[in-house]
Amino acid sequence: MTYLVTGGSGFIGSHLVEHLLKNGHSVINIDNFDDFYDYKIKVRNTLESTQTDVKFDFTDKEADIKKLVSVTKSDHYHLYFQDIRDKNGLETIFRNHKIDLIVHLAALAGVRPSIERPLDYEAVNVRGTQNLWELCKDFGIKKFICASSSSVYGNNEKIPFAETDNVDKPISPYAATKKAGEILGHVYHHLYKIDIIQLRFFTVYGPRQRPDLAIHKFTRLITENKEIPFYGDGSTARDYTFVDDIIDGVVKSIYYLENNQEVYEILNLGESEVINLQEMLSTLENALGKKANKKMLPMQPGDVQKTNADIAKAKSLIDYKPSTNFQNGTKKFVEWFLAKQL
Repeated sequence: MTYLVTGGSGFIGSHLVEHLLKNGHSVINIDNFDDFYDYKIKVRNTLESTQTDVKFDFTDKEADIKKLVSVTKSDHYHLYFQDIRDKNGLETIFRNHKIDLIVHLAALAGVRPSIERPLDYEAVNVRGTQNLWELCKDFGIKKFICASSSSVYGNNEKIPFAETDNVDKPISPYAATKKAGEILGHVYHHLYKIDIIQLRFFTVYGPRQRPDLAIHKFTRLITENKEIPFYGDGSTARDYTFVDDIIDGVVKSIYYLENNQEVYEILNLGESEVINLQEMLSTLENALGKKANKKMLPMQPGDVQKTNADIAKAKSLIDYKPSTNFQNGTKKFVEWFLAKQL
């Protein structure tokens, strides 16, 4: 099978690409190496996921990415330095390959940055996603998995969050763009018979995690003996989901789409284990053997109080089985982080 993965050099995407390649599939990776964080991280992710052993001097972004495209290219893997907002550029890729299924992970991520750059988030997360569906329509691609987010639930008072809950009250532009993607997806499913699964990811962490996310950021600051920003009183809580469990859910969603017709489903992918901010920090401190220096700050606009996934539907429909508790997952992340510092 040939899978197109958008954002395949990112955190979740690189893990998925690695899994697909190891299982004998072909992968087309579309990633624009956005400046949201250091492109060097995505270069390393790509080398690891494709098992390519090449050294980079990291002196020029354009030259480095051009080299990366060249050194990783094979019969089963193609990397395209491409922005999903550019429909014409995407169309060239679609013309060059026979694509069996798309896993769309690329997005402008982050709640707080979306408040500062709402129009950029709309352009990437809504228009960019719609460009892909338009090309699916034009090229007859009928299978599509799309990354949504637990942020669509906003400050939902009902716990745990279920896919049937009302999600009409997002509290950040990022969440609103993800809800818009779910609605647009249903339009393309209805009009053009594209089978779609929308996956609401719940706070994914693990090796290769984005450096702006709390677990990675806190770990770095603790090891550097710097203050960590601690928002609120520590009671905010998240359903932290280890990346291997997320990949399990994505892969099982792929299998479900390949074996079923007339599909439009929304699924929560979480760990179903809620950890508050203070517990998260204490777990990190124990794993590192080092205390954090907290800088107390007020709650930030757009942040939700709590997330908690009801994963009964995912268990029933795709046999989703998350298996990594937070303590073990944190230990694996810290081991990865410390090894990268050597």
